[in-house]
Amino acid sequence: MKIYWHNGSKNIIGKRVREARLKSNPQISQQDLSARLDVLGYHIDRVSITKIESGDRFVADYEVVALANALNVSVEWLLYGNP
Repeated sequence: MKIYWHNGSKNIIGKRVREARLKSNPQISQQDLSARLDVLGYHIDRVSITKIESGDRFVADYEVVALANALNVSVEWLLYGNP
């Protein structure tokens, strides 16, 4: 599968993943987010989360849903920034 770049990034949710993680109370570390995802049945390690947040990793649709659930935000917010 060919990965396409969009405005210098392989995904459009990385910045909002980081924002949601850092704004949560208490703040969630990348390792904590990885553990939350493991509990939900998705293995995304800390290094992969770093790459997602920096835009260096493609994010599959099922991973968008898992990240939204783990961060307690909506998929719409992750994708569009809408509440």
